[in-house]
Amino acid sequence: MSERHLKCFIWVSFMLNYFLVFGSSLCCPTQLLHQKTDGKFEQKTDRFWEFDESSNSWVEVELPLDLFSCVNGNCTKVGSVQGREFAVAEKENLKGKESEENWNMNLPIRKRISLTKMSETSIWVTGVSGSIYERFWNGVQWVIAPHDLPVSAGRAISVFIVNQTILALSESGNLYQMQLSESSQPIWLEFAPPSYTTKKEEEQNSPTQITSGVVSHDGERIYFCTKNGSLLELTEVEPPRWENHGRPPGGNVAAIADAATIRPEVILTISSSSTGDLYEYDKSSRPSWKKHIWTEGSRKDASLMASRGCSIYGVGGAHSISLFLLTKGGDLVERRLHQRKWKWIVHGSPVDHQLTSITPVLEDEWNERFFSLFLTTAIGSVFQYRCLKYPGIDQEKDNQETWVSHEHPLHARAARNIAGLQIQAGRILFALDDGRLAELHLQGLGGDNTGPAHQVNTRKKSTLKYMWSTLDAPESEGWNAEYCMEQRGPTNCMMGIKDKPFDVGLTRSMTRRKGGQAVQTYMSLDSSSGINTMEEYVYPKNWINNNFRLRVMHGGKSFFLITEEGLIFEYVFNENVWLWLRHEHTTAMSGALGNYNGSLFLVDTQGSLFIRERHANGLIWINCTSMRKGKNIIGGRPWDGAVGRLQKLTTEDSLFFISKNGRLLQFTVALRKFKWKDCKNPTNAKLASIVDQEVFRENIVFVIGRNGRLYQYNKVTELWHEHYQSQHLILSRLPGTVMRRSPSSLTGSIFMVSEDGGLVEYQWSSLEGWNWVEHGTPSKSVVLAGPPGPCLEGSQLFFIGSDGEVYLRYLDQSTWKWNSFGFPYVDNVVAENERQVAEKDEGNVNYYSNKDCDSKVASIRPIPFSEYSVIFELRDGRLAEMQQVEETQWIWSRIIGTPTSLCIASYWTSIAS
Repeated sequence: MSERHLKCFIWVSFMLNYFLVFGSSLCCPTQLLHQKTDGKFEQKTDRFWEFDESSNSWVEVELPLDLFSCVNGNCTKVGSVQGREFAVAEKENLKGKESEENWNMNLPIRKRISLTKMSETSIWVTGVSGSIYERFWNGVQWVIAPHDLPVSAGRAISVFIVNQTILALSESGNLYQMQLSESSQPIWLEFAPPSYTTKKEEEQNSPTQITSGVVSHDGERIYFCTKNGSLLELTEVEPPRWENHGRPPGGNVAAIADAATIRPEVILTISSSSTGDLYEYDKSSRPSWKKHIWTEGSRKDASLMASRGCSIYGVGGAHSISLFLLTKGGDLVERRLHQRKWKWIVHGSPVDHQLTSITPVLEDEWNERFFSLFLTTAIGSVFQYRCLKYPGIDQEKDNQETWVSHEHPLHARAARNIAGLQIQAGRILFALDDGRLAELHLQGLGGDNTGPAHQVNTRKKSTLKYMWSTLDAPESEGWNAEYCMEQRGPTNCMMGIKDKPFDVGLTRSMTRRKGGQAVQTYMSLDSSSGINTMEEYVYPKNWINNNFRLRVMHGGKSFFLITEEGLIFEYVFNENVWLWLRHEHTTAMSGALGNYNGSLFLVDTQGSLFIRERHANGLIWINCTSMRKGKNIIGGRPWDGAVGRLQKLTTEDSLFFISKNGRLLQFTVALRKFKWKDCKNPTNAKLASIVDQEVFRENIVFVIGRNGRLYQYNKVTELWHEHYQSQHLILSRLPGTVMRRSPSSLTGSIFMVSEDGGLVEYQWSSLEGWNWVEHGTPSKSVVLAGPPGPCLEGSQLFFIGSDGEVYLRYLDQSTWKWNSFGFPYVDNVVAENERQVAEKDEGNVNYYSNKDCDSKVASIRPIPFSEYSVIFELRDGRLAEMQQVEETQWIWSRIIGTPTSLCIASYWTSIAS
């Protein structure tokens, strides 16, 4: 306890004693207290003592207890000391208030998300990542089929289906048509409109670029908005026939509000000007463009949002038609045509909510008196707006609520500005801000396991209520939905066949901790823009060096060793000789945090990130921390991809690191366009280490907080989630290891070490979802002394025990088992440097008798040198290699002398340049 806290503590105890025993006045020495300006007592423990002069000893105070400040006989209560239960409850209450404030923040706009209905059995989705996938009912279950654009086309932002033709729009404004190749495989081919450009654009040789589009009400045509603000119409696909309708005088076409629903070939558009004007295009009239003007009253927020509207017949009478739109202020307005006259009607918005999109539901079939609109808000909630079918009825007297809140799915929110999609009566699909989908459906109708032909149970219509079902998305969005398969079975892409029930579980000699319901596995969190007063975690000495001392550079050919003194050595095979190369640097290094495309990423003792790479005929250093927005770091990803699989290079490749203040940092390395990004940290949780980066799940970084909890960051949505975890399970702050047997299957596990040294598995399967499994320790007397080692062959993991021995955890016919391989014994292993000098003086060196030799294994994270070998560090500083001889049988193959080990003095070394 610091001197300052000790003084304050003694004074508070003395004040309590003085008041209770003697009742005398006491002046408060403010210089001693260093009180906060608000004078609020902050409790950080649940045990307090007071000094009893009669016994001349300290006595623990019974809680709760009030604190008083007495000046000249006037005593005022300044706080209270509560028991542990109250303190925990108060902490949760404050956390809940903060969480509520975060949930009331406006969401970002996801410009790539779209939902398109081909039929009741086929829904096409463009995700946050710009991928395209189809959600298809194969007769047994909903399956996911990928339809991504080619890499050269970029990301997709929407899909259009007209006359059985499928078109996709890319983020760059180009159209693509899906066609069948000669091998009957679907492919995307560019479908470019003619060039409708200005003279300036012709000089720049700019093609016509499209920003958005809407299929006409009859499904025969598509109307597009172009980048230069024109209205473009595709009247026929085969052969392509285009018409350019230009732009309204003094305005442009930013969005299509209605595509020939109100009247055939009449298009209503919205401009992008500050006034957000509504225009009508009718090529059969003169002039073709007309502007709809607000004439009823003076309305300040009459500027319309550039988004699609919703047209409904019969709201104002049998022969009326209404176009519902949104203002930029988030209110619902109506442009109604009745008896050849247009009028504006303002419907407003729910209290304290800003509306951002309209989902048309043509008729509320479950209520004969209402039409319904479903609208999303800026904070991700969904509201139902009920419109009376019969004009002249007072809705208040009808005792029906105009705005009905359906809130949002548990731990998820509806995507902002993205309209939902009615897939059938009583079932509406919404895109979620976190990249998944959610279905708002009536009870008994809908959900992930319900096909489109399912009918609702017969009961009173008034008792039917809507409920949410969260639907998974594919790995491209960072989620867990498996793609469909060509093999026969329930997940076939075309026709599903039910499987016969059989036991797919594993026989396990361990304890399973099952999480809550599937929707409760992921607990949504907001990233923290600033670190508040959270519990600090003190890293052990040499934490970076112990976990990132070894790094493979080229499998089976070279690896790096960072010594405790900060020296950098590379062990490389050159001209049939193994030798050590020393890499010089002006500052001492702490560890090697990554290997990407031939470049090694290292961190020095000050936390600066450096790149060591080859340039021309030499080697150079690049200081990454000195770049713009660079930060000091304390850890990185544990593995550079799965063992035995080549790293797939993309244009979005990044490496992730943990900053010294507990935030996640992203460093873009693709195409050498180096760039830092602060991904922040989960609310109320500083980060300790990265468990896995995109090996277990594409676009997902799993991390452990300094509180021992598991979190994940989605690189696509930039959102944080906390995983369900028992309050009794506290993870160590060490890196983890991933077990995923096949890239084509998402089934697998993340292995971590608990705070008490036991092995913990976090397992995912499509049948059971996420589950925590505790494997325990190799024996009662041995705990795991370091982070998990590499996973080989998809079922074998290496660990180092507290007794200095190596243990293998492996699957034997669906049963997990432990196997001990001890440590390298002198009689069974020949030292590598001895092997190189044996010809000169065979058996003449007896270094094993050296008191500096200790062949037990150190608790340093081992590395896979190849698919069949693992490198460990011994307690005496030497290295030892294990090689696989049979499926689960490994042997110690050699001991490698190192430049810093006192056990072996001789080694081959050179200076790298």
